[in-house]
Order: sequence, then C-alpha cells, then structure tokens
Amino acid sequence: QVQVVESGGGLVQPGESLRLSCTVSGRTISVAFMGWYRQAPGRQRELVADSFSDGTATVTNTVKGRFTISRDNAKNAVYLQMNDLEPEDTAVYYCRGTWIEGDHWGQGTQVTVSS
Repeated sequence: QVQVVESGGGLVQPGESLRLSCTVSGRTISVAFMGWYRQAPGRQRELVADSFSDGTATVTNTVKGRFTISRDNAKNAVYLQMNDLEPEDTAVYYCRGTWIEGDHWGQGTQVTVSS
C-alpha cells in the first residue's frame, strides 16, 4: 500500500521561507513522477512544481525564482523549498506521486502567508 505524507506547512510572514517534505512509503519514488500542487480557497488545484524520474525538474512561472523542487531517492522523499513567500502562496499544498499503476496523493499541508 502506497502512502504519501506531506509535512512542513505553517504560518509565516511575507518574505519568509518554508520547506515542505513529502515522504512516500510502499513504493520507490525513483521510478515515479512526483509533483507538488496547491489549492487556495475557491480555486482549482494547480501544479506548482514537478520532478521526473530522470532528474528533470520544473516549476511554474508563478513561483519561478522563489520555489525549488528536489528529490532524495535514498530517503524516498521530495521537497519543496519556498522562499520569499507571498500572501498569494497561501493554500493547501499536496504531493502527488505517479507510478505505472496510477496516482497517489497525500492529504495536504496548509501554508498560510500573512502579516
């Protein structure tokens, strides 16, 4: 059974940083597409950053230059480093893993950016 668990969210002030972690059990992420998504109140869930099994990683234009995705296959974990946070980054952040058999999502972690 695959489990995806996010952690690291919290309440921060504008300009501060957070590092989200996504740990996976039951399946190796070395062969998986891993993505970070977020959903703000009243809005659709959107892709923030993704990491492919070949090492390729991308972030969306909205967070480019501020967010970085990385993975540690040995720890079976994916990270989202978020710098210079803005109130518009407030959302629930989700981790998604995609394997040949399908997707697995975590339960999400809340990030709130407010002064």
